[in-house]
Amino acid sequence: MQSEDLVPTSKRSRQPVVAVTGAASGLGREVLVKLVSSADFRRVVAIDEERGDVQEATWRVIDVRDPLLANRISDIDVLIHLAGDYAVDSDPGERRAYNLRAAQTVLTACAAARVRRVVLVTSAMVYGAAPDNEVPLPEDAPVAAEPDTGVVGDFLEIESLVRRSLRSHPGVEVTVLRPAAVVGPGVDTVLTRHFESPRLLTVKGCSPHWQFCHIDDLVSALELAARGVVSGVLAVGSDGWLEQEQVEELSGIRSLELPAGLTFGTAQRLHRLGVTPAPATDLHYVVYPWVVDCAVLREAGWKPAWTNEAALQQLMELRENRTTVVGRRLPVKEATLTAAGATVAVIGTAAIVRQVRRKRRQ
Repeated sequence: MQSEDLVPTSKRSRQPVVAVTGAASGLGREVLVKLVSSADFRRVVAIDEERGDVQEATWRVIDVRDPLLANRISDIDVLIHLAGDYAVDSDPGERRAYNLRAAQTVLTACAAARVRRVVLVTSAMVYGAAPDNEVPLPEDAPVAAEPDTGVVGDFLEIESLVRRSLRSHPGVEVTVLRPAAVVGPGVDTVLTRHFESPRLLTVKGCSPHWQFCHIDDLVSALELAARGVVSGVLAVGSDGWLEQEQVEELSGIRSLELPAGLTFGTAQRLHRLGVTPAPATDLHYVVYPWVVDCAVLREAGWKPAWTNEAALQQLMELRENRTTVVGRRLPVKEATLTAAGATVAVIGTAAIVRQVRRKRRQ
């Protein structure tokens, strides 16, 4: 017997139909599993380019960039948009083109199909990381991140699309969740790779503050947003933060302190050479604070299930003996490079630069 069979017909008829894009894998699948077990939705629709393994959902196979998407969501009340490419090693131009086209198509299709509520996920990184940031940042703090070729630039562009959509289609409610550094099984970002490095980078004169958002807590926040319990722009993360000394103690990784000029200058040169997968501005998020106050969720009665300490502990357990230098994972046979990488806090070494230049001359 399906769970909805236990709900009176009159109540069930008032419950919304919810759809999830990017539902076959990753965060989308985790949200889908959560929603199909909920009695708060009449039906759960899964949208992806291929069918996933969650049998309780109604699957609709389509590319979210397809203009025909509006026809496939005409019966949807709430849509959670999680289809996107945020892989660390993706081509920046192709990644951004996909993410912006997907977000634009979804917002336009939802307006055309009269979808009542759209929920998107960006990142608290849009606030920017800076040595003089308030700790924690209020949710209504200015968006001060630097536009760049990394995923932060994608998030900024997507939020710009949301603002334009709200002006053009005021009948569609759009909720944006901005999580802190996301961790959990299957999560691979520049921030999680920081903890696969031989040393933790710090900049002279500034101590980082670390706040995490476990994927389980992001899923529970998305469910609240889908139900309309919370709306607008809101942050998601564990309560409080960890000081650098606590992070070193819990992770067992020592830090290496460098001058800011050397750190960011070297990182930018290495990014131009193609050594680092992310722009130098991404380094701001591992050396400067960007802790957020999750006031909207807290006032709605939401509490994170994961502490920062527990999230970091799981992150360390998920390392699986990987070694990352300058943001790029090394094959085991190249592990000899790790010592050189550690010397300058995994942001650049003469050995790696010379290797790249030799390859270019060949």
